[in-house]
Amino acid sequence: MATIRRTMAQALLGFLKNQYVERDGVENRFFEGAFGIFGHGIIAGFGQALQQNPDFPYYVVRNEQAAVHAATAFAKSRMRKSACVCLSSIGPGATNMITGAAAATINRLPVLLLPGDVFARRNVAPVLQQLESEGGQDVSVNDCFRPVSRYWDRIHRPEQILTALPEAMRVLTSPSQCGTVTLCLPQDVQAQAMDVPQGFLAPRTWQIARPRADREALDRAAARIRAARRPMIVCGGGVLFSEAEAALDAFCRATGIPVGETQAGKGALAWDHPQNLGGVGVTGTLAANITARQADVVIGVGTRYSDFTTASKTAFQHPDVTFVNINVAEFDAFKHDAIPLTGDARVTIEALARRLAGWTVEPEYRDQTRALQVAWEAEIDRIVAPAGGPLPTQASVIGVLNAHAGDRGVIVNAAGSAPGDLHKLWRCRAPGQYHLEYGYSTMGYEIPAGIGIKMADPSREVLVLVGDGTFLMAPTEVVTAVQEGVTMTIVLIDNHGFASIGGLSRALGSGGFGTRYRMRDASGALDGPNLPLDFEAMARGMGAHAECVADPSSLKAALVAAGQRRGPSVIVVQTDPDVRVPGCESW
Repeated sequence: MATIRRTMAQALLGFLKNQYVERDGVENRFFEGAFGIFGHGIIAGFGQALQQNPDFPYYVVRNEQAAVHAATAFAKSRMRKSACVCLSSIGPGATNMITGAAAATINRLPVLLLPGDVFARRNVAPVLQQLESEGGQDVSVNDCFRPVSRYWDRIHRPEQILTALPEAMRVLTSPSQCGTVTLCLPQDVQAQAMDVPQGFLAPRTWQIARPRADREALDRAAARIRAARRPMIVCGGGVLFSEAEAALDAFCRATGIPVGETQAGKGALAWDHPQNLGGVGVTGTLAANITARQADVVIGVGTRYSDFTTASKTAFQHPDVTFVNINVAEFDAFKHDAIPLTGDARVTIEALARRLAGWTVEPEYRDQTRALQVAWEAEIDRIVAPAGGPLPTQASVIGVLNAHAGDRGVIVNAAGSAPGDLHKLWRCRAPGQYHLEYGYSTMGYEIPAGIGIKMADPSREVLVLVGDGTFLMAPTEVVTAVQEGVTMTIVLIDNHGFASIGGLSRALGSGGFGTRYRMRDASGALDGPNLPLDFEAMARGMGAHAECVADPSSLKAALVAAGQRRGPSVIVVQTDPDVRVPGCESW
């Protein structure tokens, strides 16, 4: 076979540029660019290759963890059919990415990490940023990526990429196995020349398959559902990744089976769909949780049944409850001793619908769940209405954002009290409007995620909702948004501390200890005045437009103006930390 002379880094980038994916006859390039910060161990290798390939964009971020969050959000917005590369130096830059790697893997989203690594030849060790181990010379900080990666490898010799990269692509494009892939790149190996087979650099298309569930299992599942009196569907993120929204819509309308949404599955059905009861579980609605408690058959579609979805396995209390699970991952399909329908969500729902043709739930049950749905929608209207106090509530802010989002806007959030409020209150009109990272609930995800979402679909208006705690932890990607001209709106809730964990602390009798942003008083306790924080000045100092608003009407006007302005806008609004959205019979 003919070969071409390249450095390992050049060959690696040449391979990445020519990878494509195809599903349902639609093909697109898989890798769309790279995020990172150049440091020791990457700039003279892969960094040089990037400089030689301007058609593979490189985005300079301010924190390596944020790079992974942006790439993760990009992949989620593209329904896992596109991904980005993240690179770093050999030491602190690499370990900064570990939290992002864990979040991507937990959420089953494809990202490729290329952390620099120490010299493979060893004779110059120890080098700058190297962790020395007395237990072996083949240990570096990059070994920390092993438990949070779905595939991990260290490239000791240039020719190893010829087998490592196809394996990486297999995992990244797998509906059931995808997550973080980490390829550790020793800095000397990156610059070594190799003879690359020309076929290795040729375009290659990876088909994203739609596996079919076992026919006998489908027959058993259909019989189980036909015998049910109070069946319920738990809609997870797998519905969206499979693009099974239309199939689920038709299935629910035909059978009358009500649906509760996980954080990842929210938006698969429109908020006013007759069978959509809203969020289920700890952060769910009263309508969904009452229905879940009484369900005799639970049909999980694309859900991994996290503790918040199942209220730590207390949500489903019918004495004879059984489960039918549709999931492309066998590991999840077998949970709760279910009838496992291991397969793609869309084709499996369609196969199950054919077996249930002509069957519907009893009219009485349909009427009961519909009444619960109507009552909860009225409760949302009550909760999001302006309270009339000196400060707006977080719920009223969410109501304004939801009205402004229209049919295309995307709400972005991950941590604090907002995910619980959004899960209950946000009304999705179409898929893709609800972007919550709640598999890991990572503080600092929101702002870089907003960048990734806007890059994935520039036509969408991106609304990033962050608390003051999250903003203070990782505000620096505001600078990246300014750099790239990313138009997005960051709504910063200033409630003087960690509202969510503070509420839990008070509920447990700890009085909010360590959760409020206060000065230290004369006694030595953090019980003095609120910290004198000027979030507007912070955001303006990073190059963004910034302003403070005092009430919902001012917020409405600021949102309209922000959407018409190029670049990021930060809107700061103080809210009443003591007015909370109530729980809904689940904890």
